[in-house]
Amino acid sequence: MASRPHSSRGAPPAKPRPSDGAFADAYREHVAYVWSSLRRLGARESDLEDLVHDVFVTAYRRLDSYDTDRPMRRWLFGIAFRVLSAERRRARNRLEVPSDNIDVASEAPRHDEAAAARRLLMAALAELPIEQRAVLVMHDVDGYSAPEIAESLELSVNTVYSRLRLASAKFAMAARRLQPSRGES
Repeated sequence: MASRPHSSRGAPPAKPRPSDGAFADAYREHVAYVWSSLRRLGARESDLEDLVHDVFVTAYRRLDSYDTDRPMRRWLFGIAFRVLSAERRRARNRLEVPSDNIDVASEAPRHDEAAAARRLLMAALAELPIEQRAVLVMHDVDGYSAPEIAESLELSVNTVYSRLRLASAKFAMAARRLQPSRGES
């Protein structure tokens, strides 16, 4: 009698793990996105390289749990959020005092107004708690829906909507407060 392969009843077939080559391709495709996402979440410029590395190391270790039907960017954003949150918790225990200054000098501004708008945006974002900032960035910058954000950050949809509402209000207040007053010519 021929033996039949053992299968668990009702369990979906296991999805294949992406190959190392596919992961290297994903890295090349998404490294700039992860870098800019971490910046928008408030990572210090001096920590960005290490944080991006940590995001991709974590992603590689969790590759077996990655659902290939899910967009890679959302998955990586969720990992980036958790890596940065963990880094901030560790930073509280270090003697080094993190700076809230955001260095935008490394990007050559095309126009003075565009550079000023970017500084205002980053300064207003910096005033939000990271949990609210992550939701606002994913929704308003990356264009994800509340259910997509909830899945990526492992939150309830109601929590996403609540954080989005609070973040939008705080961001608007900060932007108004930080906006330089325009003198009459």
